[in-house]
Amino acid sequence: MILSDFHTHTTFSDGQNTAEEMLLHAISMGLEAIGFSDHASGDNDYSMKKEDILPYRREIAHLKEKYQGQIEILCGIELDADGMDRAEPYDYAIASVHHITVRGKEYAVDLSPEETLRMIREGFGGNFDSYAEAYYEKLTDYALRSGANIVGHFDLLTKFSEGGVPFDAESPRYQAAWQAALSALTDKLVFEINTGAISRGYRTAPYPAFPILTELCKMGGKVLLSGDAHKTDSLCAHFEDAKTLLLAHGFTKAGFTDRHGKYHAQI
Repeated sequence: MILSDFHTHTTFSDGQNTAEEMLLHAISMGLEAIGFSDHASGDNDYSMKKEDILPYRREIAHLKEKYQGQIEILCGIELDADGMDRAEPYDYAIASVHHITVRGKEYAVDLSPEETLRMIREGFGGNFDSYAEAYYEKLTDYALRSGANIVGHFDLLTKFSEGGVPFDAESPRYQAAWQAALSALTDKLVFEINTGAISRGYRTAPYPAFPILTELCKMGGKVLLSGDAHKTDSLCAHFEDAKTLLLAHGFTKAGFTDRHGKYHAQI
């Protein structure tokens, strides 16, 4: 297994460590590659500020030069459906949805169980399936037009399913919603197997859920192991378990092709 992590965050957005601190820890772990993917600029607490975008790219370019020959470094970005940034200037981009707007009111998808329950109650009449349909439709639309290489935490809306937000994974409407998104995206983008919520104590399994993984493999989908690391000790966290999970679901490789045409293999 080739050790690499391409979903990482630094103090440029909502990470706890600087880019160089993340990089030095990656080198100490023996990683062969690291990709930085700070949150694109936005009007919220976790995103980069517009004035930080160029300094971010300059810092990663500086680190590429400084540590050349020790580790491969990619400058990526996590794009948000509500943002204005574009994928083109980066080595790769992750397309994600973190907010849903209902009748002019914005709700966070992954802030807290309380916020999620409030959104479902106020925005969708208490119906989780209606929320799921809106989420997957937004993710599909944005991922297809974003120019991104990777779909971020595909079923992020289930983040708090183990922590007080009830939903029925067997609901025909819920299954139809994610299946439609999967069908639209599978042959166009790579799906990350995101272990970040495990590291932060919200989940015991990565995104996406097992039934989605099974269907994704049947459809010939491509996958990438992602730590969604917001601090040094979350780099590649739970990757061995995630690899075992992938192999059990029929996948034989993991990796992605960057914007320059280079394939980065993990399995």
